[in-house]
Amino acid sequence: MNASHSTPYLRTLYVGAFIVLLALGVRATFGLFMPVMGVDMGWGRDVFSLAFAIQNLVWGVGTIFMGMLADRHGSGRTIALGALLYALGLIGMRFSTDEFSLYMTAGVLVGLGQAGTTFPVILPVVARAVPPAYRSTAMGIAASGGSLGQFAIVPTGQMLISGLDWTGALWVLSLFVAAGIPLAAFLTGRPEATRNSHTLGSAIRQALAHKSFHFLFWSYAVCGFHTAFITLHLPAFLMDGGLSAAHGATAIALIGLFNVAGCYYAGKLGEHRSKKTLLAWVYFLRAFGILFLIALPPSPMVAYLFAAWMGLFWLGTVPLTQGLIGQIYGLRYAATLSGIAFLGHQVGSFIGVWLGGYAYQATGSYTLVWWAGIVLALVAAALCLPVKEQPLAQPASA
Repeated sequence: MNASHSTPYLRTLYVGAFIVLLALGVRATFGLFMPVMGVDMGWGRDVFSLAFAIQNLVWGVGTIFMGMLADRHGSGRTIALGALLYALGLIGMRFSTDEFSLYMTAGVLVGLGQAGTTFPVILPVVARAVPPAYRSTAMGIAASGGSLGQFAIVPTGQMLISGLDWTGALWVLSLFVAAGIPLAAFLTGRPEATRNSHTLGSAIRQALAHKSFHFLFWSYAVCGFHTAFITLHLPAFLMDGGLSAAHGATAIALIGLFNVAGCYYAGKLGEHRSKKTLLAWVYFLRAFGILFLIALPPSPMVAYLFAAWMGLFWLGTVPLTQGLIGQIYGLRYAATLSGIAFLGHQVGSFIGVWLGGYAYQATGSYTLVWWAGIVLALVAAALCLPVKEQPLAQPASA
């Protein structure tokens, strides 16, 4: 990339990555609040699981509308709105007094906020700003922002809870995500319509009529199942095995640290190799990490090795899946189409988070959910292989 022309690209890339860092870093702390809020408020894991299952589903549905808003009216306004809703949701979570208020704040408001501050809205901005030759790598770097946030903010969240109690920690975390409001000014603009541009409706119909879009949708659901279940329930799972809350926070942080490399190289390899094949390998190799965790007695070393392995494949699905969407269906309505595909991710997240809480309340164990994660990883790998990577011709304009 020519140095004289790279500054605008780099600014867009780094600001986008930083907003994702804040949004997903704060999200990764929610599992730390489940034990302490549960004790104070008298809520079981099933209550938190349902709250965060609602959050994931609202995040997925909201992403479609946030994507439409970004495609029609500009990404900057959409990101600022998302950051505001996210901050209000965290503040509302602080003042929740019953299950319903927890569902409306940690569930609905935070979910809407995440819809406007995460991958489906921000990665298309990055993709349009960067020359095609560097696009896949740039998306990998932007996606790694979420992983770096997980590494940096989860231990910070644990320290905030220890020092300020969970009530003070939520105030500070709300300030973190509110920083996205002024930063959104650096990510303004919307995709330009060309003379032969097709309509949003025709773009959606074309994608939904294409089998590859459905393969990506459902494989993305498996990604959501894994990441949401592990983010929320891994700390509690490790504590059940005799480890401390600090061990759980460290494991979640290590997933984020190792995924910085995982996202970068997923994007980098996606420039020169088949993205669908790389996706299949990512899902396939996740199964080995889960099997390793449940086959050995709990210990800090087992937890950290599991975290490192899963981290390598954690969000590497994001630049590859969204890269395929842009590659096959074009960038004009990439935010909307990415939002629809991301709904699949969040359907999986809803099931993973809810099933984790339900299975634990019913059986006193997470074993059933871990085995489901292994089977689904193999299914997702098989779904990726039939994807047709060739760009589609745009449908005729209305």
